[in-house]
Amino acid sequence: MSIPRIVAGMLWIVVGVLGAGAVSGQNFPNRPVRIVCSQPGGGGDFAARMISNAISGSLGQQVIVDNRASVLPGEIVAKAPPDGYTLLLDAASFWIGPLLQETPYDPVRDFLPVTLTDKSPSLLVVHPSVPVNSVKELIALAKAKPGTLNYGGPGPGSTPHLNTEMFKSMAGVNIIYVPYKGSGPAVLGLIGGEIQMMIGTAASVSTQVKAGKLKALAVTSPQPSPLFPGLPTIAASGLPGYDSEFIQGVFAPAKTPAAVINRLNQEMVRALRSAEVKEKYLNAGIETVGSTPEEFAAAIKSSIAKWSKVIKDANISVK
Repeated sequence: MSIPRIVAGMLWIVVGVLGAGAVSGQNFPNRPVRIVCSQPGGGGDFAARMISNAISGSLGQQVIVDNRASVLPGEIVAKAPPDGYTLLLDAASFWIGPLLQETPYDPVRDFLPVTLTDKSPSLLVVHPSVPVNSVKELIALAKAKPGTLNYGGPGPGSTPHLNTEMFKSMAGVNIIYVPYKGSGPAVLGLIGGEIQMMIGTAASVSTQVKAGKLKALAVTSPQPSPLFPGLPTIAASGLPGYDSEFIQGVFAPAKTPAAVINRLNQEMVRALRSAEVKEKYLNAGIETVGSTPEEFAAAIKSSIAKWSKVIKDANISVK
């Protein structure tokens, strides 16, 4: 997928949200709404259930969570009628995946953004035996011993893989990638000393940091995170401009009427900004957002441009 095509597509998304016609959302919804997301237990499932519970009452209809695996959530929603009754909740892999391999949907052409629901930083962590206590010290060690440090992640194109390839490029270091079959095995490999470092999602590594099994050096967000008070950013610790956050949000099929998108957005943003929902998210190590469709479209556009460059420069592909 070319960058010009993506940019043009994102502009089309905004136009579609603003001018999808004067179809009235006054009678929406008059039956249950379905949110399709990833398998049970993941971050997408958590967010979908939080939102479904929070908006069912104000919508006046039940909001059902439909868990699916792999690329199926996007494929299902892309083929659904554009009426607001079938929605998708997914993370960056949804729009980054097509940069790595063919998918049965186009994240730009086949969908309209509803709202960015939440965000969380990744954590740069090392095994306790690694003799560093800061990003600068880690970079110095990697430069002094090129090719001797290893990092892990759950397969090519995963968040830890992309995060670390961007880190390597910006720092000018040679650190070897070791792929694992999932985040869990990668974290266990780090704890066991098979690899020395990882820039993993907060959900996958924060518990091990709190238990003292891993040492956290920095967060990947552009600003310090309230989720990890006292932990500096990578950008402020030796790599200015480094910025990576795990984000996810809600989408509707392309051509869904603007009035329906706006109704869904209003209800979801209200829920995400409520004190009760924000507290539950924070307890899970996630920050709620709640954005306009246009703001979510801009975040996707920026994400695609950034990770396209990382993927191209590192020659990453999924075979």
